[in-house]
Amino acid sequence: MWVLSMIVELLAGLLLMVTSLLVFPIIFESYKRRFNDKHVDAPAIFEDPNSLKQVPCPHIHDPAEKYVSLIVPAFNEEHRLPATLDETMNYLQQRVAKDKSFTYEVVIVDDGSADATKSLAFGFVKKYTVDNVRVILLGRNHGKGEAIRKGMLNARGELLLMLDADGATKVNDLEKLENQIHAVAKKEFNWGATVTDSNFRISDFPIAAFGSCAYLEEKALATRMWYCNLLMVGFHLVVLLAAGPGIRDTQVWF
Repeated sequence: MWVLSMIVELLAGLLLMVTSLLVFPIIFESYKRRFNDKHVDAPAIFEDPNSLKQVPCPHIHDPAEKYVSLIVPAFNEEHRLPATLDETMNYLQQRVAKDKSFTYEVVIVDDGSADATKSLAFGFVKKYTVDNVRVILLGRNHGKGEAIRKGMLNARGELLLMLDADGATKVNDLEKLENQIHAVAKKEFNWGATVTDSNFRISDFPIAAFGSCAYLEEKALATRMWYCNLLMVGFHLVVLLAAGPGIRDTQVWF
């Protein structure tokens, strides 16, 4: 029994050491960025490739000018970004055709890409105009979190949606998330009796919603190798320690 007890203690100690090694860099980087935000607060610049003029940059606290803003962080995505943007723009154009009051913008945040991501993104600006598609250039790579943050802070929509550049989450699932957001807003803020579709503005409600693929987890567990599932559990443990309980999907989501 003492051998088994020793093995358990060794495994527990090893797990604690590995967890500490994984969590410490996250905490250190968060602390460092908290007190070093000069690059973060630099103003975003929109460029109109058709006129070669800079476009006034809005801020998240300005009145909304669009119904929805789709923020697409991109780092070296020249191969996957075009297909995602084609699918996204087709979907948005179809919604405009069905509902003339529907307005949108796509904000592509180039996170210091070293490939042709920038030129591909500006190609979509030329095609759909700078009113509908905009590009923010971060200059150098800051990471996905900062790219999303910069896009959110300089968007014009009532709804702000993060969409991965690889198209892992299909853009037409947006309507499912919209319906849930509207339902929660009307229920939680007790405005159900007074709010109608004509006077309901989602920007009046402080709601953060996540469209998650976590419901597919059981199916994925059955098809992955055992060591992949072990690594996934370890990653979830790090997320739990770093971000707190209740967050099940941090990789493929709206």
